[in-house]
Amino acid sequence: MDDVKVRYSDSDLQEFKEIILKKIERAEEDLRLLQASYKNGSDNGTDDTSPTFKSFEEGSDTMAKEANMQLAIRQEKFIRDLKNALIRIENKTYGVCRVTGKLIQKERLKLVPHATLSIEAKRKQ
Repeated sequence: MDDVKVRYSDSDLQEFKEIILKKIERAEEDLRLLQASYKNGSDNGTDDTSPTFKSFEEGSDTMAKEANMQLAIRQEKFIRDLKNALIRIENKTYGVCRVTGKLIQKERLKLVPHATLSIEAKRKQ
């Protein structure tokens, strides 16, 4: 009989969980920095009340805020995907390709811990 692994061992899952928790911590810190850059927060400065002509500066400030907002949206999705991976770890379904049903390579999961597709399935897309 072929000795094919159906799921990762509990020790493997614990290792992945630690990787994911570290990534979530870093991602949430990055998200806070991004959000601070496009939210006014508690800044009660008078920079925006100056009567000087600053339309070009305001335009670039707006573009920078929009870019940071887009990055923040991507970061929120990344965090959500990582948290979903934690749920799969708890369910012991983590690391199983949702298309082929085979285990995703350990090296791939260490690099992309929220992956749900094996390289084989990803290439078929």
